[in-house]
Amino acid sequence: MKMDTCLLTLVFGVLMLGGCLARVVTVSPGPLIRVEGQPVSITCDVKDYSGPPEQDFEWMMSREATGAKKKMISTFDTGYPDPLFSKRVASGDIAVERLQDDEVELKIAEVKSTDAGFYWCQTPSTDSSFSGNYEAQVKLTVIPNTLRVSSQTPPPVVPEGSDMTLSCNITRQLTHPTYLSVTWSVKKGTTSEEILTFGPQGDVVTGPKYTRRFADGGIRLVPGKDGLFELVISRVTSSDEGIYECNGTEWTHENGKWIKIVESTKEMGTVAVTPTGRSLSVNASSSSSPSSTSLLLSPGNTLSLLCSIVADNLPALALEVTWLADGREIITMERSGVVISNTSSSSAQGKRGEATLERTGAGEYRLGVTGVSGEDGGAYTCRIRAFIEKGGRRWHMAAEKTSSPLTVKVSQIKPSFKLTIEAVLSPQMTAEPTELACHVIDITHLPPGGRLGVTWEHTTLPGIGDDPQTSHPIGSLDGNGNLLPESMYSDRLKSGLLSLTRVQPNTFKLRFLRTQEIDMGQYVCTVSAWSINSQGGLVKTAQNQSSPLTVRWDTKRPSLNVVAKVTREASVGGATFEMSCTVTTHNLGEAGYSVLIQTQDNLQSNVKTIMTLSPDNVLQHGGATDPNRRDSLVLTKSGATEFRFRLAGVQLSDRGFYWCDITAWTKQLPGQTWTRATNAESNKVKIDFQENGPTFSITIHSDVSSVYPWETAKMECSLSVSGSSPKTDDLAYEVRWFFTRLRGGATTSQVASLDRFGVVRKDARNSSSDISIERKGTHTYMLNIHGTQDSDSGEYHCVATPWYLSASTGAWTQAGELTSTRIFLTVRFAVWESLQLPLFYGLAASIGVGLFSLVLGLVCAHCCCRNTAHTPRSRNKLMDLEMD
Repeated sequence: MKMDTCLLTLVFGVLMLGGCLARVVTVSPGPLIRVEGQPVSITCDVKDYSGPPEQDFEWMMSREATGAKKKMISTFDTGYPDPLFSKRVASGDIAVERLQDDEVELKIAEVKSTDAGFYWCQTPSTDSSFSGNYEAQVKLTVIPNTLRVSSQTPPPVVPEGSDMTLSCNITRQLTHPTYLSVTWSVKKGTTSEEILTFGPQGDVVTGPKYTRRFADGGIRLVPGKDGLFELVISRVTSSDEGIYECNGTEWTHENGKWIKIVESTKEMGTVAVTPTGRSLSVNASSSSSPSSTSLLLSPGNTLSLLCSIVADNLPALALEVTWLADGREIITMERSGVVISNTSSSSAQGKRGEATLERTGAGEYRLGVTGVSGEDGGAYTCRIRAFIEKGGRRWHMAAEKTSSPLTVKVSQIKPSFKLTIEAVLSPQMTAEPTELACHVIDITHLPPGGRLGVTWEHTTLPGIGDDPQTSHPIGSLDGNGNLLPESMYSDRLKSGLLSLTRVQPNTFKLRFLRTQEIDMGQYVCTVSAWSINSQGGLVKTAQNQSSPLTVRWDTKRPSLNVVAKVTREASVGGATFEMSCTVTTHNLGEAGYSVLIQTQDNLQSNVKTIMTLSPDNVLQHGGATDPNRRDSLVLTKSGATEFRFRLAGVQLSDRGFYWCDITAWTKQLPGQTWTRATNAESNKVKIDFQENGPTFSITIHSDVSSVYPWETAKMECSLSVSGSSPKTDDLAYEVRWFFTRLRGGATTSQVASLDRFGVVRKDARNSSSDISIERKGTHTYMLNIHGTQDSDSGEYHCVATPWYLSASTGAWTQAGELTSTRIFLTVRFAVWESLQLPLFYGLAASIGVGLFSLVLGLVCAHCCCRNTAHTPRSRNKLMDLEMD
């Protein structure tokens, strides 16, 4: 009982709440402050009303809160405006725009000072009872436009890396509580990018591309007095070029939001940034002779060079200075002042003198090299890389320039010597050793502690190798005796098949352990003289090349001979056949052999590969091998140059010619890939025997030649045996069924098969019917097609392969393949039976739709066609307050 009382109370409360809903009209919260000559928008909406969704609105205004109201504009009455506003409404200066069914916006294109006052928005009533408010008012204050924006013209050209100041002055007469903001922007082409905005409440907002730069201090705002604002852009780059603008805006704060009431934009001017590279210049000179472009020094002297840098914005640049000799970096002073020297690293030529680098003044850097030697000579250049800091320890390389070269020469006396080259061992045929000697004679001016090094080169004879015109370096011995192999001969040097040695201080030898044909050609040795410089390193001072020495011999091509013979004869079916192949070689050393066992039914038929054996003794079966007979095939290496092939349980299908195809392969080095040397085929041996076994025949027939769809078609394949007929258990058949879509067509597909062990296999078909194979007797097989379709029409035939147990060998023997004649199966199409059911369904559906349409028409005519009258209610005036 208590719960029922609570429920009734809740329902009553909801009904009372719904009955208390009343019309609410609201306008933009005020008071509103706007600038003379600027547009004004005032919104008005109505809520909680009844009647049609779309409501009408009327606007009025008065100078004072209690003054007379003058009609401005209405959403439904075109004659509504007072003569004071009618011209402005007709011109569009005053307009009302509907935003939604219950919301409109009053627009004044250019507000005047006389438009200041109070604005009323009211809605004619469409409610059944009068409740709520039907009008709302807002005060509009119109102030004169006193905003003034002026700017100073920035310099038209600014050097890259320097600072740029953009000055902008913004003022206005403060008669009402308004606020100011200033915005700097740059225009590049047709796009304008905002840099920074200050105000209206003292906050700073940066453009997306300038946020990080402002945070790093690259952009600074400097407020001044009397409305002066300055924006300082530090370390300008070429990306700062463009047309700069200054924008001043006056704001008012209404209902928690900032409203822009007037703005003014002034173009400050175009700024171009001069690239650093345009004014940057670098000059390298000698400290002792500034105007000279070359310098001659004696060994052990000190080299002093000066690098001078000039640039318009030199104080804003961080410089990285590098001295180079013949394009190689000697020493570098980084922009932080850290000096990195590269003269201590050894090279193939030795060490350079000790270098120093110091800053002697603004834009001046001095290079000093003590204890110069011949290695320190060359073309010296000074390279400058100028950097500009972008803030936040980020640097931008503004330019890079290199001075003109200054030639430095160090006088010295080079050693002199002569070379002779001879063949100590000359090969007479391939794989014999070769030894060449390079002798250094008549040596003069080799300083104490001087050493000799050698480099060997080889040029292939014409017609041998891929590129006979190119000289290939073999390897070298430097002044310290270190072996430096070249990539082409690296493997042979590491394996010991090739060696480079110094047998005496002035004699070098090149030895091939096994000379190949590719090694024939011309050989030269190049001997270099090395001296010790002041730092104790070796420096190449001279080199000389010998005359070429030709190494060649009469080459004899390797040959291969293969003889095949039968070691076990197969005289009857099921016996074992064995064949051996013996290899003899000429002009061929150690080699490996690959073997192919090949066969053909007769001398005119295609050649088939049975088995292969690689030179690494990997055995593989060829495409002509029956997977079920792989256990009967054996191929082995029975000797160094002999191979045996065995075929167990020969069949009639194995009769034909057999032989070996053998290829000889060689290796230059252990672990390398095989290289083909030569190839030969053996003589052909024959498997030929006569089997007096049974004779088979095959026929196919069907009781009917045409069926209807979904019926079962049956075709019987019968085999017969004559001659020495084996027992039933000693006989088996492989039966396959084939289908041809068109009569006499060439495209035949297999339908199903039954092997001699009774396993049935169905092939994929383009039909929804199913098939089965039924064995009806020892020699009879039935093909059943269940649920025939039109796609099953065509020619059918069967192919059988008999297998019987040979009485002479006791092995299963395969007889010849038998193919039956072809029979044609037709699947008819029953026209009347296929159309009966669709016609019945269509007739029933037509009668049903007709009856339903007749009944629906009668119901609509009696119930829905009534004449009702309705008197529309006037929307021009308020409803009678006393109506029910």
